[in-house]
Amino acid sequence: MTPAAATLSAPSTVLRLVPGLLLAAAVAAAATAMGHLAWLQANGISALTLAIVIGLVVGNLLPGSAHASSAEGLHLAKQRLLRLGIVLYGLRLTFQDIGHVGIAGLAIDTTVLCSTFALACVLGTRVFGLDRRTAILIGAGSSICGAAAVMATEPVVHGRPEQVAVAVATVVGFGSVAIFLYPALYHLLAAIHPLSATTYGLWAGSTIHEVAQVVAAGHAVGDPAADIAVIAKMVRVMMLAPFLVILSAWFARSGSAAASHSKQARPPITIPWFALGFVAMAGVRSLGVLPASTIAVANDVDLVVLAIAMAALGLTTRLSAMKAAGLAPLGLGAALFAWLVIGGGAINLGLGALLGQG
Repeated sequence: MTPAAATLSAPSTVLRLVPGLLLAAAVAAAATAMGHLAWLQANGISALTLAIVIGLVVGNLLPGSAHASSAEGLHLAKQRLLRLGIVLYGLRLTFQDIGHVGIAGLAIDTTVLCSTFALACVLGTRVFGLDRRTAILIGAGSSICGAAAVMATEPVVHGRPEQVAVAVATVVGFGSVAIFLYPALYHLLAAIHPLSATTYGLWAGSTIHEVAQVVAAGHAVGDPAADIAVIAKMVRVMMLAPFLVILSAWFARSGSAAASHSKQARPPITIPWFALGFVAMAGVRSLGVLPASTIAVANDVDLVVLAIAMAALGLTTRLSAMKAAGLAPLGLGAALFAWLVIGGGAINLGLGALLGQG
């Protein structure tokens, strides 16, 4: 390519990105505006959830020509912008947050995460007949932090848009049920035996899917319960980075086994840079060197970036492909939800009593 041609190609590439980025940004803006509605906030429906839903509707109504012209920009949004959003997400929590829930809270979160993800992998592939990637995505969303975990896991497992959308829809749906179910169960159990705000908060924070849903379920019982629930949830969110590194190593090991049979070179372990960036940002926040105003701005930017990525995912998802997935993802999501409510409650009671959590 001549220097003149190279000079012309750069602006041309940027122009090809514009339609998709503008489309995703418009959907994200609509979702963010709707996310401020009191009713939606009270029910734990976040701007990120709205972005993928609106994008899904709009994407399936657009003509083929619009999809063709926006393809490159949407691909950039759901790949690169997603990674940036996950890195910035680390500024929402600190390492000191672990101290507020103690060893018991950390042990509960770890046990719930590992057991739920393992159950997803086994049930998803062996009982519900799902492909491994879909089972992993649903497992990640159920065991860690809902849609954000699904989106963060997608680059590691190289999931297709319809697989990611199915996983997001599953964890968001059952997480929304938890907003109403957990407070009802709290009042039912409290009528039988006194249940402290700490106990309820740890149970909600360690088992409900999305951060916004944890906030809603916590505040339905009271501010003390909500405070503990959010801290427990943030510890779970912090586990996203090591989870992604371990998952990447597992995928590389699986690929190496297949490669040994085909005489191919062993693939390297891919460490997601955005996972390391996530930990680095949490470390920066932990040092207390950033003013509150800077953190607030960064969180606002992060919400915008993640909303655009979510919108792009919805815009590139075809309902026909999701329909082909059948009822199996719903069945897996229901099984994991039942485990989180019942099994997660048992884990909370058992480890809480063993480690002295009141």
